[in-house]
Amino acid sequence: MKGRLAAFGMAALLVVYMALVLQHAVLFIGTGNPVGIGIGVGLLIMPFIGAWALYRELMFGFRTQKLVGILRDNDELPVDDLPKRPSGRPYRAEADAEFDTYRVEVEEQPESWKAWFRLGLAYDASGDRKRARHALRQAIDFYLKQPQAA
Repeated sequence: MKGRLAAFGMAALLVVYMALVLQHAVLFIGTGNPVGIGIGVGLLIMPFIGAWALYRELMFGFRTQKLVGILRDNDELPVDDLPKRPSGRPYRAEADAEFDTYRVEVEEQPESWKAWFRLGLAYDASGDRKRARHALRQAIDFYLKQPQAA
C-alpha cells in the first residue's frame, strides 16, 4: 500500500511540475530569442518524457501486483524459504541454486507467463534486478496476450 501511495504522490508531483514547466516554457518561447525558444521547446519535451517513464513504471507495478495476486490465489507462488541475511536479502549461493529450477521451467514452457514470473522472482532473489525486470516484463506480455486477459 505504501508503494501505491508513493507512486500516486509522484504522479501528483509530476502534474504540478508539468504545469510550472509549461508556464516557463511559454515565457521562454515568448522571448523570440532563438536560445530562449530552444530552451522553451526543451522544457515542453522533457516533462512528457518523464510522464511517459512514470506511466510505464506505474503500469509495470500494477500489472506485476495483479500477477502476484493471481499466483497467490491459485497457491502457485514459490515458497520463500531461502536462508536470509540480517538485511532480509537471501544468501546469493542458495538463491542461485534454486534459480535453476525456474530456468528449467521456462525452458520447458517458454510461453507460460507463470513460469516467466517465477523466473523473475528467482532472478530478483539472486540479486539480478535487470534480468528480473526483463523476465517479469516477459511474463506480463504473455499474460496480456491471453484471450481472457484482454
